[in-house]
Amino acid sequence: MEHAYRQYQEWLESPLFDEATKLELLAIKDQPEEIKDRFYKDLSFGTGGLRGVLGAGTNRINRYTVRRATQGLANYILQQPKQAAKGVAIAYDSRRMSKELAMETALCLNANNIPAYLFDALRPTPVLSYTVRHLGCIAGVVITASHNPAQYNGYKVYWEDGGQITPPRDQEIIQCVRAVHSFADAKMLSREEALGSGLLRMIGAEIDGAYIEELKKLCIQPELMREFGSQLTVVYTPLHGTGFSFVPRILQECGFTNVHVVPQQAQPDGDFPTVVSPNPEDRGAFTLALALAGQVHADLILATDPDADRLGAYVRGSDGVFHELNGNMSGMLLCEYQLSMRSQLGTLPDNGAIVKTIVTGNMSKAAAAFYHTALIETLTGFKYIGEQILRFEQTNSHEFLFGYEESYGCLIGTSVRDKDAIVAVMALCEAAAYYASKHMTLWDQMLALYQKYGYYREQLISCTLAGAEGAAHIEHLMHRLRSNPPQSLGNPERHMFAVQSVTDYLMPGKTGLPKSNVLYFTLTDDAWCCIRPSGTEPKIKCYLGVKGQSMQHARELSDDLADALYACFTDAHTPEEHGHL
Repeated sequence: MEHAYRQYQEWLESPLFDEATKLELLAIKDQPEEIKDRFYKDLSFGTGGLRGVLGAGTNRINRYTVRRATQGLANYILQQPKQAAKGVAIAYDSRRMSKELAMETALCLNANNIPAYLFDALRPTPVLSYTVRHLGCIAGVVITASHNPAQYNGYKVYWEDGGQITPPRDQEIIQCVRAVHSFADAKMLSREEALGSGLLRMIGAEIDGAYIEELKKLCIQPELMREFGSQLTVVYTPLHGTGFSFVPRILQECGFTNVHVVPQQAQPDGDFPTVVSPNPEDRGAFTLALALAGQVHADLILATDPDADRLGAYVRGSDGVFHELNGNMSGMLLCEYQLSMRSQLGTLPDNGAIVKTIVTGNMSKAAAAFYHTALIETLTGFKYIGEQILRFEQTNSHEFLFGYEESYGCLIGTSVRDKDAIVAVMALCEAAAYYASKHMTLWDQMLALYQKYGYYREQLISCTLAGAEGAAHIEHLMHRLRSNPPQSLGNPERHMFAVQSVTDYLMPGKTGLPKSNVLYFTLTDDAWCCIRPSGTEPKIKCYLGVKGQSMQHARELSDDLADALYACFTDAHTPEEHGHL
């Protein structure tokens, strides 16, 4: 507490910090726990950048922590021979302070004589990924906290391939950020100086048009979309985020003319007033969309998160009921459509590859085997899927076909190197149009996939453990599971899964993947579970998957396995999520 209070006093007394910051800090002068939480550590610049609660303090997202991170990034860029002149692309979403923090990022880069290509208004994260490569930039930054609650914001770094930074570059940048010991070391220009120097370059509509045209090239059957698109009714919500000017546009241009945007959630708003959390994984986020869908007799309901890189969906079945598609399900619908259509058209390459994360469901393994396609697994985080695309290009080993993760992210094509909800919307609607031409719904096709490959089902258990005490709980739990892993899991009265092997991703050279604080348990009967601390939130997560003989059997197996895994969290708190993935 002494260190935190000393830092608190420094922020109150130093002329470096503005008056608004000091007034915010004075308001908590009688709240020792709040002071401790804001100042007990520096907000960590992790492998993807920064993410945290907005506010004054060293452990918060604010203009000063963003400036210091940007100075570290600038120092790293300046170490790369003849690369700084390529510049850095910068985008931001609809969150509170996103626009201001994007400008702070640009002006710090400009002060280091690095050009900044700053969007003139909010843009989706995948557009930033596209822009880095489109403009030939050395790096990119997007100000977003993705699907986190309204009090959060973040700072995510991309490299010249358009993907998020990965090992070893992420660690090299982290070291440069940590070497910026003082907030005073962050260089800054004024906006007027930056514009006058030509280093601050505003970008906008010309990038949007190029991005949309690139995505439309990925349509497999554009004529079918135009023919059947007008017969489908789509409800869409951007959840107050960046998708509002991209999703309706691309659907319109592809032939889907009957699209209804949820009016209460159409406009960007960083307070996200109509939802508890702007997360398409949260069923509550669909409340207004479901109501509208009932009024207009929709076939599909689509939701994108604030930075439009995740897509959630409900589809109406032949029974007239709306069925939720989680990330594993929508991912498999898209995967199967891409593989089956390209197989029929004779465009499926011999060296094609599907890429998924280790915590994503295993139905795609069965699909890859069926279509004689490689399947490559990565660590959790879409940046590792993007990294594989670069590796394929460098080695000419595979052609990227499709990438997805259970947390509602997927990618088709290689013009973007991160998950992209805009292309996912377009592709899922194309699939819906195709199956409509066969007198099927997307839900009919999902049931057909279960019959073809097996009844796969996944669940997630997640527990939030905030602050220093929470971090200690998480460390203790991971240590306990490493030193004394369970021998079996399940319900003794119904079904037990034996643990066949435990893969520890902290063990160098054992997995072929970068070191990560992850434990993966391979179980009997095609079941598995994986436990890891979140890299972006104060949570520990357990993913699990089973394969049953029917939907009901798979549900029973997954519930039994999930119930058994609850015991793993006894030393922490009661898990807050226990959901079907």
